[in-house]
Amino acid sequence: MAKRRRKKSKAVRQRNRSLVIIMLVFSLVVLGSVRLFTTNFNQVTATQNVNQEEGSQAHQRFINKIVPTAQKMQSSYGVLPSITIAQAILESDWGTSTLASKYNNLFGVKANDSNNVTLSTKEYQNGRYETVKAKFQVYDSWDASIEAHDRLLAYGTNWNSNQYIDVISANNYREAAIGLQTDGYATDPSYTQKLVSIIQKYNLNQYDQ
Repeated sequence: MAKRRRKKSKAVRQRNRSLVIIMLVFSLVVLGSVRLFTTNFNQVTATQNVNQEEGSQAHQRFINKIVPTAQKMQSSYGVLPSITIAQAILESDWGTSTLASKYNNLFGVKANDSNNVTLSTKEYQNGRYETVKAKFQVYDSWDASIEAHDRLLAYGTNWNSNQYIDVISANNYREAAIGLQTDGYATDPSYTQKLVSIIQKYNLNQYDQ
């Protein structure tokens, strides 16, 4: 009887030791996984922070590049630089669009002479965005694009010289942004809000003279 108990006790001890070993291995695996996850998470976060910083720097470089011309054109045509800069950001995706980077057209201006290029674009029509082909103006430089844009707002279209009067007569960027929508500059129903958001996020009204 005593031998059986000893055999049973020995079997229990062996089983307990096995359980302890299993739990120890499991704990080590879990700990290793946590460390690996933490390391990867930290690496991803660091990469994201670097990318955000680089993006912010690129954005500020773009703004700095076009501010002088936008302010110069304000003296000539009366368009607030904050509006010009915000439209350039929105229309050209910070100067990275094909139209802006290859053809110096920052504002998606349609062709008015033979110096143009045909590209696909999205237009808001019948309550939705549709992809269409259109001819766009080609410029020699971003400065030329900005001047043409501000001249258009100041002098209007061939059929209506007062087309953008609400933009030119605006006392601040909010009124000017609303004027662009009211005067039919863009088909996007949220165009005004997008411009206002950009101006506020990057404090673009500081460049208004």
